[in-house]
Amino acid sequence: MDNYNNPQVVSRSEWLSARRQLLLHEKAVTHQRDELARARRALPWVRVEQNFSFEGPAGQLSLADLFGGRSQLLVYHFMFADGWSEGCSGCSFLADHFDGANLHLAHHDVALVAVSHAPFAQFQAFKQRMGWKFPWVSSHGSHFNQEFGVSVNTDGSSQYNYEPYVGDETELPGLSVFYRDADGTIFHTYSSYARGLDILVGAYNFLDLMPKGRNEQGTMDWVRHHDRYQGVDTDKPHCCHD
Repeated sequence: MDNYNNPQVVSRSEWLSARRQLLLHEKAVTHQRDELARARRALPWVRVEQNFSFEGPAGQLSLADLFGGRSQLLVYHFMFADGWSEGCSGCSFLADHFDGANLHLAHHDVALVAVSHAPFAQFQAFKQRMGWKFPWVSSHGSHFNQEFGVSVNTDGSSQYNYEPYVGDETELPGLSVFYRDADGTIFHTYSSYARGLDILVGAYNFLDLMPKGRNEQGTMDWVRHHDRYQGVDTDKPHCCHD
């Protein structure tokens, strides 16, 4: 239970005793997280048989092109629907972490690419406004978003996060992981949605260390586009992230 409003104040020796007990818990969770990562890597793979088309700064791209010569590809399904002028604030919060990670991932056989359903031209001004450098392409005209569960129907006929979807958004966030064999065969190895995306949010790891924790009433309810924190504009596309 969070106790920052009424903390228990003790001596240094009492604090050290409590801290050592917590360390045992932290180590156990670390080992559980390692085991979860092993189980994730042990999932069976699915051969990608479909031909998906994307648009980038130089024109049309295939799924294979998104690998950029690497064998592993992480796609972030960024909520930016056709007709929007700016992206989901929650997706933007995640995307603020991408460029720093990409400095290293790009040199460790991993390509990180954002994909949105809006036409490519529609999110260029927003990307420039945010100052992002990571690759971001459009899947407009392709069934890629539907195939990987982030473009959905609101009539109850679709699934999101492996369950029937009952919300009112037609574009949703997620991540999908792919592997490209030496012969060019591509496999889908993993996808995650909703709270499963927390793993990408480094800022949450910092907040989880703090006395107030994440200090939010609803997931990401405090998050704004990073150039909006000093303003009063709270009219932003909702990001389903429960």
